[in-house]
Amino acid sequence: MQFVITRESLLRPLQIVSGVIERRQTLPVLSNVLLVLDGTSLSITGTDLEVELIATAEVSKSGIPGSVTVPARKLLDICKSLPDDTLIEVSLSDSKLTVKCGRSRFILATLPATDFPSVEEEPNTFAICVDQIRLKSILEGTSFAMAQQDVRYFLNGMLFELSPGYLRVVATDGHRLALETLAIEGALEEKKQVILPRKGVMELVKLLGEGESVDLTFGRSHLRAKVSDFTFTSKLVDGSFPDYNRVIPKGGDKIVVGDVNNLKQGFLRASILSNEKYRGVRMVLTKDEVRILANNPEQEEAEECVTVDYDGDPLEMAFNVGYVIDVLSTVRSEQVRVSLSDASSSVLIEEVAGGDALYVVMPMRL
Repeated sequence: MQFVITRESLLRPLQIVSGVIERRQTLPVLSNVLLVLDGTSLSITGTDLEVELIATAEVSKSGIPGSVTVPARKLLDICKSLPDDTLIEVSLSDSKLTVKCGRSRFILATLPATDFPSVEEEPNTFAICVDQIRLKSILEGTSFAMAQQDVRYFLNGMLFELSPGYLRVVATDGHRLALETLAIEGALEEKKQVILPRKGVMELVKLLGEGESVDLTFGRSHLRAKVSDFTFTSKLVDGSFPDYNRVIPKGGDKIVVGDVNNLKQGFLRASILSNEKYRGVRMVLTKDEVRILANNPEQEEAEECVTVDYDGDPLEMAFNVGYVIDVLSTVRSEQVRVSLSDASSSVLIEEVAGGDALYVVMPMRL
């Protein structure tokens, strides 16, 4: 294998593909990227057996086609260290990859391309076409609620629910829930649900930008997305997502409308003196005012008063302040509507402007 490529043409795809590669691997080949040269097209593949990312780049001068795997981190560090706007010569000989640039020369150990695992091809069951910016927006607006390393493995990911006319994404860790709906074209005859693992969600968000629409192709056990020069494939979580409709509170008769920024700043300031372990704060509602109270084992206290629109009975509740701040940081409107029923029931948070997102936060006992 032999080719010449500009530093910029190699660096960006290498940076994005290296993102899926874990630093600690059980198999040495999983620390490598697969390089395949075919004509003037160079494909670069990285995988952790759950998420696979393939990037394509055009070489400046093509020599001998071939394929090999090389250490991803080392090749990336070499490319980063080279001067801008330079040409890189790459050649393979006797299981060693030589990288030359000007008066610099690096010789990297390789592993055979045949050792590199690839995602099994499977028939596609259905596909949709979605605007990149909107898809990125709804994934970023809900991903904070995904669980991390929960024994209920199906919560360590995001539900993609497809129905005729819409795509809905839902994330929950059992304490809070985020949901957003996106209108799509294309007729699905029946509702379908798949769960994309947490890492797959995070890597897909990195790929999405301001380009044209993106094609999402769903197989029996994989999701594939084509975004400009990148092909993203992720395994799906094998399991059933809980019925999120049962979690969304209905019939909350106490409605609070407030300024998002004022509420967020109030909760942020109160959180400074909340219990570092449990992060609990009290919220005391009275007519047109919410008081946010926090204390900690050192007997320190914080109190914040925020003006809101509220005309119901007095109510006192406690929340994990981090969960509330996460929601208020995500909401895109200037005002937010909070629907409550009693001190032990979950609250529903929505954008006043009538967005397609809603959030649920469970109360705490202090």
